[in-house]
Amino acid sequence: MDERLLAAYCRSAYRVRLPSGGAATIRVGEPLPVRLQPLADDRDWGFLTAWNPRSRPQPPALNRKAQRRLLADLRADASLEAYPAMGQGTDGWREPSFWIVGIGPDALERLGDRYGQNAWLAGHGAGPAELRLR
Repeated sequence: MDERLLAAYCRSAYRVRLPSGGAATIRVGEPLPVRLQPLADDRDWGFLTAWNPRSRPQPPALNRKAQRRLLADLRADASLEAYPAMGQGTDGWREPSFWIVGIGPDALERLGDRYGQNAWLAGHGAGPAELRLR
C-alpha cells in the first residue's frame, strides 16, 4: 500500500453519530471514546464503508448504492448494531460509513473484501482502534 495512503488512514477521524445526539471520534491506536464504550460493552466492533472501493473515487450514485447494500447486509444479521458514521481525512476526504458493534474480525474482513475496501478499523470493547489492511 502507498505510504501516503496509509498515513492518511492513520490520521483520519472516524466519527460515529450517537443515538442521543452529537458524535464521538474514533482514532487509530487510541482507546474507544468514552461515549461509545457503553454501546460496545465487551463486544467486538468495526468501522467500515462501501464507498470508493480500493480507494478509487466512484460516482456518488454508485457509492450510495454500494452503501445501501452494505446496510442491508448489516441489518440481515440481528446480532449486529450499525450506527451511522463518517470517515474524515485531513485533506477534505469524507466517506459515509458505519460503526458496527458485535461483528467479529473474520466477518468484518469478509465484508471489507465484499465491498472492495483496502482498510477498516477493528476493536474490542474499550480497547484501541486497530487499522486492518487488505
